Amino acid sequence: MSSEPSPRLGEERSPQPSILRLPTGRAAFVGRTLRGPVDQPVRVTGFAQFQSLFGGLWQPSSLGYAIEQFFDNGGREAIVVRVANGARGATVTLPTGDGRRLELRAVRPGTREFLRVCIDYDNLPADDPAAFNLTVQRVRAQGSLHVEDQEIHRRLSIRASDGPRFVTEALARSALVRVVGGPPASRPARTIDADNGLATGWIGSNADGDDGAPLTDYDLIGSEAERTGLFALDDAESFDLLYVPPLARDRDVGLATWLVAERFCRRRRALLIVDPPQAWQTADDAIEGFDAWGFQSENATMFFPRVLAYDKLRGRFETFAPGGAVAGMLARRDGRMPPWEEPEESLEPVLRPGYKPACLITEAQRIRLRTHGVNALLSLRPALRRGERPRTLAAGSVADFRYLAPRRTHSYILNCLVQGTRWAATADSGAAAFATIDAQVREFLGDLYRSGAFRGRGPDDAYFVVCDESLNAAARGLTFLVGLAAARAGEFHAYRIVQTPAGGDAQPVTVNRWRDARFTPEQIEWVDRLASRLEG
Repeated sequence: MSSEPSPRLGEERSPQPSILRLPTGRAAFVGRTLRGPVDQPVRVTGFAQFQSLFGGLWQPSSLGYAIEQFFDNGGREAIVVRVANGARGATVTLPTGDGRRLELRAVRPGTREFLRVCIDYDNLPADDPAAFNLTVQRVRAQGSLHVEDQEIHRRLSIRASDGPRFVTEALARSALVRVVGGPPASRPARTIDADNGLATGWIGSNADGDDGAPLTDYDLIGSEAERTGLFALDDAESFDLLYVPPLARDRDVGLATWLVAERFCRRRRALLIVDPPQAWQTADDAIEGFDAWGFQSENATMFFPRVLAYDKLRGRFETFAPGGAVAGMLARRDGRMPPWEEPEESLEPVLRPGYKPACLITEAQRIRLRTHGVNALLSLRPALRRGERPRTLAAGSVADFRYLAPRRTHSYILNCLVQGTRWAATADSGAAAFATIDAQVREFLGDLYRSGAFRGRGPDDAYFVVCDESLNAAARGLTFLVGLAAARAGEFHAYRIVQTPAGGDAQPVTVNRWRDARFTPEQIEWVDRLASRLEG
């Protein structure tokens, strides 16, 4: 039998760009930081960059330590969302000629956001007493000359009738400041340098910024409508790992957050990294406590126990939740091989030097943990036994997805397909578009087949693609069906991929039990015929 899928009508190269392979090992983190933008996903490629943007390690927060441990253990890219609870930005007070003031407030909250402001009247009409120029700078520290960001707003006005020039309206679009209250009756005075008397001085921000209270699960979850908390990641580029660090060193993330995060990962086809509860100090604690804990998912994984690592702020080794280090280990593995590869020598991720498990796990305990889908965290590769395939928390789910490799492989393929066929959202639904989708998807899956993604399958039972009028008769946008080989020979995991102007989506379907009321009788009949053909 041929080692490659046999060519089919329409399989020649698509006029649309080929579907690209997305990067893997990109981890998203949500939590509290000292500084930085709130509810905005920001990409960082090293701990030094995180420190510059978000303030680095901070004892009241677990996020900085998780990011440090992610990069220490092999992570390459992280997407960080800062969440705050009641934090407030510092103000800048600008005096006016009539003894009043114009007050601005920093957009980014916290005690580590330092601004300075300069007012001048350069190149302004002499007959416009309401106009002024405003320069705002973010500096590294109070009194520092290290400028991190700057905005220059020319010819602002204190008159509301001046429209876009009106200071309140103009600064509503600023990334640095907002106007507090109403504008004064007269424009702010020039800022004069006290040393030379020139109009080149600066007014620094007041010491009234507030870091806010410790986070709650409500803060982490946020609002889907407002894209805050976890849902700020809807604006992020692709990622395939999600980790939410503990609310505090002594306070676990609540089950409500894990449930919402799991649903979010299911929608984004990402893997959720879940920490074991802090109360599980030993393997026996974990074995006894798992059933009462009540969380299972094929889109989540857990590694036990916690890790011992050096705390640079306290100057001693401390115990930390393992999720940041686990994300780094998985990202390191992704840097060496695609998600479907499982090396023969050892399949378990291993902590880097400087990190070690917080308690010992016997072989018998390890086996019992695995029955719950809990992976044992290691600092050394096993010498006397073959490594185990890392598992998901899917004790009662589809057998294929009880392991990380097949779960992540399917998620990866679907993410590539959804992103690579976005052009179809605005295409005219017809034979030409159907043929193009068919060719594109077959070309991509054929390339994966040649790369070993469907190892153990022949060219005719590795995957299937269907895109024709029977799937699109009553659908908005463009719909196609793709099947990926299951572990059991002759079976497939099938997915319906829909592209509309609102976005792309992929949902699992059971081809021999398709009875969704959203589809027409003709579509149901067509899928039944497909199921019969596959089963035959």
